[in-house]
Amino acid sequence: MMLTRRHIRVKVMQTLYAFKGSESDDFSKDQKFLLYSIDNMYNLYLLLISLLIEVQKRAEDDLQKKQNKHLATKEDKDPNRKFVNNHLLKNLCENLQLNNQLEANKINYWELDGEYVDVVFKAITSSDLYKEYMKTRVSDFHEDKEFIVDVFKEIIAPNEKLYDYLEDKNLTWLDDLPTVNTTILKLLRKSKANVAEGFFVPQLYKDIEDKQFAIDLFKKTLLNRTVINEEIDLKTQNWDADRIANVDYVLLQMAICELKNFPSIPVKVTINEYLEISKEYSTPKSSIFINGILDKLVKEYEANSKLKKVGRGLM
Repeated sequence: MMLTRRHIRVKVMQTLYAFKGSESDDFSKDQKFLLYSIDNMYNLYLLLISLLIEVQKRAEDDLQKKQNKHLATKEDKDPNRKFVNNHLLKNLCENLQLNNQLEANKINYWELDGEYVDVVFKAITSSDLYKEYMKTRVSDFHEDKEFIVDVFKEIIAPNEKLYDYLEDKNLTWLDDLPTVNTTILKLLRKSKANVAEGFFVPQLYKDIEDKQFAIDLFKKTLLNRTVINEEIDLKTQNWDADRIANVDYVLLQMAICELKNFPSIPVKVTINEYLEISKEYSTPKSSIFINGILDKLVKEYEANSKLKKVGRGLM
């Protein structure tokens, strides 16, 4: 599976941040957008994994062109086919379930934007990694796998032209990129010569509960906004309202909603998650601010028995 609960919280935060209505408005469109932006992460995964397939095809074409040259050299006629025959790349190219998913999700971007395949192909073939790999003509699965893992980690993932391209294609993808790259690297590292057909088609959600968590967190935060905002205002009276970052306000709304309405999530987990998200998405001082407010609220909830947590170790 690709999605962690933290990534789900970030997606909910982004959707709430963009929501301009009030809690009485119909927010089904926004909920749809939330689920769409999460599902779209899977398309990013497919797009990047298919880039490896396209690079292999590009290498094949390259050898073909050299062989058909009018003045083909000895090397052109008998090329080193190690990269083209890379076991892991072959597995990807021949994986039926993966190819079905690429077709079903209409992942044909590289046909239209072939120049990016060229950019990546050239970056690979001009690298020291490649030169080292091509010193021999034969390899086993392990060597092939190590090479592709390194290529993905050192050449594809940090490629700036690719990064700009993805940003142009879809704004939400940049936030998804670290998670998707990590997923691909994990799968490449774990792959074996004979993996199950579904190996390269991971689940997006861990289970149905995670998808429901996304919907519930979004809806419950919106539906309880007035009450939650009153609680925040009481705790931030010494703060100039205009100086509280909008993102912090949304994170506080979500954290308070989670503390009060999700009995199976431990208090510590909730607080830690929102502090980590604020470090990444808000101002340097946000986590101290958010921690201070939540700490006060939790103490009050406990004193007034307002925290209904169930299960082990939930405080």
